[in-house]
Amino acid sequence: MDVKLKSKFPFSSTLFVIVSVAMVLTLVLFWFQKKTKARDYREIVKEGVLQVVTDYNTTGYFVSGDSISGFQYELLQAMAAEWGIEVSIDLENSLDDNLEGLDRHRYDMVARNVPLTTTLKHQYAFTHPLILNKQVLIQRKPEYNDSLPLVRQHLDLAKKTIYVPKSSPAILRLDNLSHEIGDTIYVKEDDMYGQEQLVMMVAAGQIDFTVCDEKSADELARSFPEIDVETDIGFTHLESWIVRKDAPVLLDSLNAWLSRFRKTEEFERIYQRYYES
Repeated sequence: MDVKLKSKFPFSSTLFVIVSVAMVLTLVLFWFQKKTKARDYREIVKEGVLQVVTDYNTTGYFVSGDSISGFQYELLQAMAAEWGIEVSIDLENSLDDNLEGLDRHRYDMVARNVPLTTTLKHQYAFTHPLILNKQVLIQRKPEYNDSLPLVRQHLDLAKKTIYVPKSSPAILRLDNLSHEIGDTIYVKEDDMYGQEQLVMMVAAGQIDFTVCDEKSADELARSFPEIDVETDIGFTHLESWIVRKDAPVLLDSLNAWLSRFRKTEEFERIYQRYYES
């Protein structure tokens, strides 16, 4: 009598593959959840590291010789010293990329001067204001621009091309301004250069217009006498740091610290160094 024995190996092999795939998926899911788990003040202090992102410029973070400077950098160092933690700083000039990193829990906070807008306020939590600021037009003075007159009226921006960094907060204001004057203002987003680099390009005659926050513009005008910074683009607005809305204790802790620190002589020295020097 012929007896055909069915090998159990194919079944075992299939089962092994299924179990292996399930284990890998479980590990990936566990890793993803761990990476994207909401971090609030308690988790940050327990780990001892606050993950932040800021922009690379004189008011954010910059390297001069063998030292690191920047308004945001000095504020963060003062906060870290009081909290007894380290601050891990990533540099990224694109606000969109900053916010994406915040959403993906790569960062705990966007530590740059972010204008408080209705759209962002619905999505993120803003700290107490750091400074009051406004947007100004950067253009060359007539003596550096073939004697062409300066733009002083918003109506004169019709059909002009203004370069701004990618995802700049100024884009919304320029779009609104275009509607206000009833004509087109061409806005070109530059995904390579930040705010200060575009100001330098205006000074060098490579582009005609950009927009910059007033505080930074006043500072840059000292280094680049070719530029004019006297034409306002927007109204005075508040600028703050932002965190995710699922980190309410971090927000409260930041606000408590800012309320105290803004009253100190140390804050006054930092502010004057970058905004009133």
